[in-house]
Amino acid sequence: MPVTVTRTTITTTTTATSPVTVGSPRALLQPLGLLRLLQLASTCVAFSLVASVNAWAGPTGNWSMFAWCFCFAVTLVILLVELAGLQARFPLSWTNFPITFACYAALFCLSASVIYPTTYVQFMSDGRSKDHAIAATFFSCVACLAYITEVSWTRARPGQITGYMATVPGLLKVLETFVACVIFAFLAEPALYRHRPALEWCVAVYAICFVLAAVAVLLNLGDCTGALPVPFPTFLSGLALLSVLLYATAMVLWPLYQFDDRYGGWPRRSQDPGCGWRHATDVCFWDRRLAVTILTAINLLAYVADLVHSGRLVFVRT
Repeated sequence: MPVTVTRTTITTTTTATSPVTVGSPRALLQPLGLLRLLQLASTCVAFSLVASVNAWAGPTGNWSMFAWCFCFAVTLVILLVELAGLQARFPLSWTNFPITFACYAALFCLSASVIYPTTYVQFMSDGRSKDHAIAATFFSCVACLAYITEVSWTRARPGQITGYMATVPGLLKVLETFVACVIFAFLAEPALYRHRPALEWCVAVYAICFVLAAVAVLLNLGDCTGALPVPFPTFLSGLALLSVLLYATAMVLWPLYQFDDRYGGWPRRSQDPGCGWRHATDVCFWDRRLAVTILTAINLLAYVADLVHSGRLVFVRT
């Protein structure tokens, strides 16, 4: 049975009823098509510049290269699907997939545009490789702005019939899962939390909330919201409330046990001997602790905003 949400109106169904769309090369000449061509070109140039001089190494370089290649590949798939008019045959909901990817791509390119120059490029010697790396950073910024523009153009407007992922709560789900993935990257060193129950609880919180938010995203991409044992609106509200409560505990426990010396923490960066010499592709333990603290606060705010917006939506069965 379809479910319609008023205010910013969301329509989800458990059956595919989208009409077959006829593809045309003229789709590339539309504003959104031209924007996607810009995304394709800028990400291609970014990873090509870096690959041509082998200016990527270590976790930060690998992350940036992955971000550009991933965004390029999926943008190419979207363009080919629209050119061939295969939206109705695409295995995922075309109402939700493009804007979900655009939001993820914007975050990927934003992270690459910040991490690559600050942790890698600035430590390179002057020369051709550094010039290529700086140019790649520029094109990464262009791609980020292009993806942000697509999200702005295609997000839901009040009174508009659209997919859940185009609404503010849907976009917040993308942010929540992405931030959680970055947290996991900083937690790659088990020594940060191992054998400390309070910190292990925090890691469990990050994992539980990530899985729940990812399930909400996947249910919408697969048009499977009707498969839930409870109404989808109830699931969203419960998910947001539970995540706020869990992240609130992590927001207290993580900095308390990482930075308060009464609980075995290190309040000052100078206490970490690894922070005195590590740079470029390495991140010392104290910096990892601080990064996770900041990201925890960001995700807590995202979940609070998600709860507020989810509570404002009025669901009406039709």
